[in-house]
Amino acid sequence: MDTDQNIILEVKNLKQYFPIYKALLQQLVGHIKAVDGVSFFVRENEVLGLVGESGCGKTTVGRSILRLYEPTDGEVWYRNRAGERINITRLSQKAMKPLRREMRMIFQDPFSSLNPRRTVKEIIGEPLIIHQVARGKAMEERVAELMTAVGLDPNYMERYPHEFSGGQRQRIGIARTLSLSPRLIIADEPVSALDVSVQAQVLNLLQQLKDDLGLSLIFIAHDVSVVEHVSDRIAVMYVGKIVELARTEELLWHPLHPYTEALVSAIPPADPDIHLERVTLGGEVPSPANPPSGCIFHPRCRFVRYLCSREEPVLREIKPGHFVSCHFATELTLRGIGGTA
Repeated sequence: MDTDQNIILEVKNLKQYFPIYKALLQQLVGHIKAVDGVSFFVRENEVLGLVGESGCGKTTVGRSILRLYEPTDGEVWYRNRAGERINITRLSQKAMKPLRREMRMIFQDPFSSLNPRRTVKEIIGEPLIIHQVARGKAMEERVAELMTAVGLDPNYMERYPHEFSGGQRQRIGIARTLSLSPRLIIADEPVSALDVSVQAQVLNLLQQLKDDLGLSLIFIAHDVSVVEHVSDRIAVMYVGKIVELARTEELLWHPLHPYTEALVSAIPPADPDIHLERVTLGGEVPSPANPPSGCIFHPRCRFVRYLCSREEPVLREIKPGHFVSCHFATELTLRGIGGTA
């Protein structure tokens, strides 16, 4: 049973709408509902995977939690080191600064997230200076310690980002994120820009750091097979909403939402001699600027019924710890990983 003592982050009905303006007069004509009523929680020392296809709002959720985007509505409750629960959506930017030491982000692209005009020492040490943690020799020693922790040679701290490979650049980004000893890290597709062989190295590094430092992570990705290896639980997003959330093994082997079934069917089997039938979705992903009525997934669902287009389903707990947003989840027979129902 979860208590306030082991939940480090709780997101309640988070919404992030971006305005749409028309032509030269800048008349407001609508909103892009990038995130539309998302709720979940993260426990201490837990990895929550957030998956879905490109444009579903995963990155926006992460950036809204950290107030890199100002949320349109909803609450984000964080329990700080002192044990206080704070609704960070109500804080000023000045009041947010101390919390930015505890809540950090790993950005997706290691090529654009590092300043090419700064050395590795300056990149990793910048947060230490901004938050007045260390300067001079103390900062240099901390940078060397962080580089060693992520598998980089501290002798290279005077080099520039272009002198490193993609995997090494991502390690530099991870070292920068760890510089202030955070408790919660939001990793925004940290391996999507890397080669497959390098992906495994970075994933193993994140898992090791999570265990060694007792970190909590929100791991954002579009590849379910990547999230599978690092996550304790997985939340599946579709057009700004969470449609299913469960423990990793439960969700992959026994999906309850048709969209999750389609995602899971795309995972290649470990045995190349096994040929599984992939679930193919028809139609197109709806625009978050003009979402369909009722269930957001109903135009592409092969089990659609009359109610689906009329009434929006709520995210409800079908099994202990297994939440799904589908009117008929208990009636459907869906295939999980390996083609099993």
